[in-house]
Amino acid sequence: MADAKGAHFNGAYYGAPQGVTVPPPHRPPRGRGCGPCCILTTLFKLVIAIVVVLGIASLVVWLVLRPNEVKFYAENASLTQFNLSGTNNLQYNLQLDISIRNPNKKIGIYYDKVDAMAYYEGERFGWDSLPVFYQGHKNTTVLQPKFTGQQLLLLNNYEVTQFRQSTSEGFFYIDVKLYLRIRFKVGKLKTKRFSPEIECDLRIPFGSNSTTGFTRKRCDIEY
Repeated sequence: MADAKGAHFNGAYYGAPQGVTVPPPHRPPRGRGCGPCCILTTLFKLVIAIVVVLGIASLVVWLVLRPNEVKFYAENASLTQFNLSGTNNLQYNLQLDISIRNPNKKIGIYYDKVDAMAYYEGERFGWDSLPVFYQGHKNTTVLQPKFTGQQLLLLNNYEVTQFRQSTSEGFFYIDVKLYLRIRFKVGKLKTKRFSPEIECDLRIPFGSNSTTGFTRKRCDIEY
């Protein structure tokens, strides 16, 4: 019996005594994950950083380039024919000189599309597509749209009366608009295309006043 018990305990024994519970080994606590509030805070900081960087970049670009607004003027207008028949058929012959002034020293402008349209009482009666061009620094370019032909105008009785009165007075109120597609050039860099609309509300002399009496008018720009 003694030999059997001794053989049972041969070798090293690492177990706990019978009846004693051994606690599991201690493990260091794991770090907690970033919750929703943490994510929102991080995103908010990122957005603020981007806004600050863009603001600084815009300020630097403005300080370097000092961009000035391009100016459009109707310099002259000649209306030699503007007659309305009894069937509201308008016969017209209108020519204009419109100057474009680029006052910037470091910004050039590509005019990739230039369409001129003429309106009377909100109705378009004339259209002219002008050549595309590039305008350099501190440059003035003169466009000469021409509108010639005939067009049906859907005028009511009041508008027809106003037309007759304008004929006797020798002046017509005509809107001329330029529809542009442009790109700006800074050094070798070119921007994406913009599509501004230039609107000139003009009081144009007619008949005996067609060669005199026109007043230079600055046009409005809408981007």
